Amino acid sequence: MTDKEKLEKLNSMTKNTLMETLNIQYIEIGSDYLVATMPVNERVHQPMGLLHGGASVALAESVGSPASLLFVDPEKYEIRGIEISANHLRTKRNGVVTATAKIIHKGTMTHLWEIRITDEKGNLVSLCKLTNIVIPRR
Repeated sequence: MTDKEKLEKLNSMTKNTLMETLNIQYIEIGSDYLVATMPVNERVHQPMGLLHGGASVALAESVGSPASLLFVDPEKYEIRGIEISANHLRTKRNGVVTATAKIIHKGTMTHLWEIRITDEKGNLVSLCKLTNIVIPRR
């Protein structure tokens, strides 16, 4: 499957999910990374009109978990996020944020990802770490 086909498949899987609600779009894929975008608007604001930290974490998990699919046979294995942490470093009111998941550790049963969420100028908005577990498909 080509990278373009992989992106199309990932984007088609978001129907009727949180990713669709948050308008998360997968835009770039490589051998050890995945990139997605999310618009920042009133749908993802907290009451002060800023990007909600929970929306940033949802974006991080939404890019980090499918990134683990790059390393497994999805016919045989499933991925589950088992731990996530986030440091929110900059506020954002409007525009678009981009999340880039890069592999830190690729074990047979666990994957550790660093997810950098940046604004349009490349400023770091949030830095997240996600641990996924690889389990046999039932």
